[in-house]
Amino acid sequence: MKKILLRSFFVCILAHLHVATFAQDSSHLRISLLTCTPGEELYSTFGHTAIRVTDSSLSFNDENRDIVYNYGTFNFDDDGFYLKFIKGKLLYYISQENFEDVIVGDSIQYGFKHQYEYTNRGITEQVLNFSPVEKINIQHALKENIKEENKYYKYDFFFDNCTTRPRDMIVKYKIDPITFKAVMPAGTTFRDAIHQYLDKNNKHWSKLGIDLLLGQPCDGVMTTTQSQFLPDNLMKTLDSSNLDHSLVLSEKNLYPIEDTSSKMDLFTPLVIFSILLLTIILISFKNTTWAIRFLQGFDGLFFFLTGAIGIVLLFMWNATDHAMCRNNYNLLWALPTHVILAFFVRSRKSWVKKYYLITAILSLILLLAWFFLPQQMNDAFIPIVLLLTFRSYRIYAN
Repeated sequence: MKKILLRSFFVCILAHLHVATFAQDSSHLRISLLTCTPGEELYSTFGHTAIRVTDSSLSFNDENRDIVYNYGTFNFDDDGFYLKFIKGKLLYYISQENFEDVIVGDSIQYGFKHQYEYTNRGITEQVLNFSPVEKINIQHALKENIKEENKYYKYDFFFDNCTTRPRDMIVKYKIDPITFKAVMPAGTTFRDAIHQYLDKNNKHWSKLGIDLLLGQPCDGVMTTTQSQFLPDNLMKTLDSSNLDHSLVLSEKNLYPIEDTSSKMDLFTPLVIFSILLLTIILISFKNTTWAIRFLQGFDGLFFFLTGAIGIVLLFMWNATDHAMCRNNYNLLWALPTHVILAFFVRSRKSWVKKYYLITAILSLILLLAWFFLPQQMNDAFIPIVLLLTFRSYRIYAN
């Protein structure tokens, strides 16, 4: 009798577990977040995020069984691509593709995984802990987003990108409110965050250009939510959510790679600009005919290019939708008026000499205040500002 009762007890337990498992998996869906490591190209320097939806109710040969939704798609062949990009009006869109390679007719259609393996970029998958209803709602929302009339959005690198869109999807369709814990040190700014990636990959020239274009708003301190514009940060914060049950069921490295950090680059902007500064100073103390002619040509080109940079910065500040390009303190040395005065470097008129004296004084004051400005300035520009100070004074004094 005891054996019969014991056997009946275990049968009931197993039956209960089977029912619970079936109920948990009744949607037949698995929703996961894919986080990809940075690539060599500048646009891929900060990594990538996508959503993977797997439907186990479909056969392995069904094209809709394992789909990746990618919010980071743009059309490089679009008319006016560069102008739209510069003005901050470039439209990105959500696209879908198979995770694995699929055979279409007599050819192979390469999937999401193949593309990242080909470029040696790692993929980490986090299976998300959603209820069947939540999974169905997310799948439905993604299918709505992929429609032609819904799929386009105006891309913003910091606030509306391929990572923030999946994050918003997760937060919106998770019934229980989610609060994330910080994964970056307190006081970290947007500029600090992107510098970490640029420095790690020795992209010094890219860092120089980015620091030139991004103004004072980029030095604002990020909230935890704002820090999730970076794929790695979103991946880490999902693990640190304060839900009673973990938001991440499991995590797996689908394509592990070794550290591919590039070797140290000796020809950094700071080194190149310092060499330029020393070279021009040495030539400036020579009174030979070739040195005088060379410096006249150099001054004209140098001040013209500096002024042209200032015009670009003014354009990015006032004529584009790039909010992070506003209030740019680099305009303190890249004066747009240099474009005109560059043609008067040989003039001996008093107003020209006063202009260059004022330029020298302003540049010197800027150097003294360099590390106290509300905007973090790129140190590689210090030799350039020193050169502006030195050559402006020499033009005034001669």
